[in-house]
Amino acid sequence: MHLHILGICGTFMGGIAAIARQAGHRVTGCDANVYPPMSTQLEAQGIDLIEGFGPEQLALQPDLFIIGNVVSRGNPLMEAILDAGLPYQSGPQWLGEQVLQGKHVLAIAGTHGKTTTTAMLTWILQDNHREPGYLIGGVPNNFDVSARLGSPYQDPQKEKSAHYFVIEADEYDTAFFDKRSKFVHYRPKTAILNNLEFDHADIFADLKAIETQFHHLVRTVPQSGRLIVNGMEDSLERVLQRGAWSSVEKFGPQQIWDLKDTQDDGFEVIYQGQTVAEVSWHPDASVAGRHNQQNALAAIAAAHHIGIDPKDAAAALGRFKNVKRRLEIVGRVNGITIYDDFAHHPTAITTTVDGLKRRLANQAGRILAVLEPRSNTMKLGVMKAQLPASLVQADRVFAYGARAGKDALGWDLQEALSPMGSKAQAFDDLEQLMDAIIQEAQPHDHILVMSNGGFGGVHRKLLERLQSKQ
Repeated sequence: MHLHILGICGTFMGGIAAIARQAGHRVTGCDANVYPPMSTQLEAQGIDLIEGFGPEQLALQPDLFIIGNVVSRGNPLMEAILDAGLPYQSGPQWLGEQVLQGKHVLAIAGTHGKTTTTAMLTWILQDNHREPGYLIGGVPNNFDVSARLGSPYQDPQKEKSAHYFVIEADEYDTAFFDKRSKFVHYRPKTAILNNLEFDHADIFADLKAIETQFHHLVRTVPQSGRLIVNGMEDSLERVLQRGAWSSVEKFGPQQIWDLKDTQDDGFEVIYQGQTVAEVSWHPDASVAGRHNQQNALAAIAAAHHIGIDPKDAAAALGRFKNVKRRLEIVGRVNGITIYDDFAHHPTAITTTVDGLKRRLANQAGRILAVLEPRSNTMKLGVMKAQLPASLVQADRVFAYGARAGKDALGWDLQEALSPMGSKAQAFDDLEQLMDAIIQEAQPHDHILVMSNGGFGGVHRKLLERLQSKQ
């Protein structure tokens, strides 16, 4: 079958393209901007790419058009598809029907930590010879690609083989023609509900609306399945109260799955009140903070559901390296370390700064937090009042808000940060932002750059400017 994918260069749709190619389909695709590294990765798999959404692409005559979330009404190619009455489907629907059907799906849902937890669980399964399929919404350092089809696993203790598939289960809407959350298409047998806060203010009216989508996910888990649920979240408890038809295991303080801190952010795994394993992170794992301990605990609990002993899961995590852009060290110069992190929601900012603070507990130096609040939720100003509290553990704060364009803020960034006093500065010019950071930075400082976008390449530019000062 020939599939033509609209919006192919996004992480999710690029993953679908790779899986479709591995399944033996001919795959082509298009996007507004076709550039490395995604373009290189896709072309290496024999996938032809077209820049733009021109209606002339109908001449390719694919059997099916797969439509990414980025495509909206008014898109010239989409309009041509609709006018011609040609077959099309969303990426999540195609994945659910053509790939996930018949497999044991392990889905990771939550406002925060989805990508990291998905990468952790996938690696646990891989390290324990399950050869899982997977789709991770980031670039995993333990794998060469962010998505693959996987292979069946023959359990020596069972007569039947199982084909496992680990997927990051996003609550964002599916496509312009399907406003349900992506994850309702996946029908998992094992589902992690990591946390649940208000986000995606561009599509959800309030927290209750998101809870309803999580309830719809829970409805799809079979009786023989299992829900692994964060026991510290009132929002998730409300979801469970609306109905749960499978077994439920909670993780967190005083829950069936708990943990106890050890050295260097490691921890003991406690199951039903007994210590059953210990996680010691790899020095280059790029994981830090209590939130990553909880992510790992959830992954261990999910792996346990398919028969992986917690000791074996913990051993795998000792060889785990986090996905890119999670406290990823960009470089060091003049005793100054620069990090890149995807954090953009106030809670994620809080946990990221806390994680770095814990990592540096016995080291000299300050944390200089550099923030670009550019997510749809942040641009709407819904959570601007939470920013000062989320950054309180940083020693200095440098924030950037674009004056114009698609990433422009509709609110006063300096005013929002005013409770922090002289500790925080706001800029609408990237050069001025970098000038201020360079002037402030001292040996032993840690510059933590947080954004869910490219941020104008600030990370690399800061590194280059610091190197030129040597």
